[in-house]
Amino acid sequence: MMDHLANTEINSQRIAAVENCFGASGQPLALPGRVLLGEGILTKECRKKPKPRIFFLFNDILVYGSIVINKRKYNSQHIIPLEDVTLETLPDTLQMKNRWMIKTSKKSFVVSAASLTERKEWISHLEECIKHLLTKTGRQPCTEHAAPWIPDKATDICMRCTQTKFSTLTRRHHCRKCGFVVCADCSRQRFLMPRLSPKPLRVCNLCYRQLLADKKKEAEADRRQLEPIHSAIQGYEPSSGDDSDKSDDEKAEQWPADTEFYTSEVSWSSFHR
Repeated sequence: MMDHLANTEINSQRIAAVENCFGASGQPLALPGRVLLGEGILTKECRKKPKPRIFFLFNDILVYGSIVINKRKYNSQHIIPLEDVTLETLPDTLQMKNRWMIKTSKKSFVVSAASLTERKEWISHLEECIKHLLTKTGRQPCTEHAAPWIPDKATDICMRCTQTKFSTLTRRHHCRKCGFVVCADCSRQRFLMPRLSPKPLRVCNLCYRQLLADKKKEAEADRRQLEPIHSAIQGYEPSSGDDSDKSDDEKAEQWPADTEFYTSEVSWSSFHR
């Protein structure tokens, strides 16, 4: 069906209509071979509260944005390459039903559909497009995903120290590594995570120590990998016969990985025991 629709006039008109709804604030969406397969309104779990968002499924990307006037005007356009997407079905909560998580390397978030049938249809079409695209490009499924941010209202206290109580004067912050809601004292550090941003990002103290330990391990692994090369260079004797006795005797703490908030059956407060 995707190949059949790729070069049709109706497909071009549909994509142009989506571009017009986003206006000058959105990026161009028309590309050779790109097909608009479906659209719909899903509820996205945002930091402050769940909000409706318009989603458009193409054969290679997922586009979503905020609704200003339905069918006429949207803004805050986001474009997600489907080859970077992994899906995870989630259990219902008291506030939201028919939930699933859209995980990517740069951003992960939870959405919910109006019905169980609608969720099944969305997931089915997404998985079909992802599978088709990965087969076409020969890429492997993405295995590293950004942590979803825990909604502000999920907790009234810091999820790391479990002591600081949030208020109008005491702000909530989010760790970019684990997504936990933390206080300022528990998230004073910044760490460069190129996969997420070219600038150092706020992380909680626990994740900061883990990231430092991981960085130290990587540096040590790189050093060991280069040792044979350095030894070969240092032991090389020129053809002139010059003797050389040069030698170089260059001779983490590991922090446990964070438990996933959305997938663990353990309450977050028990992480600190």
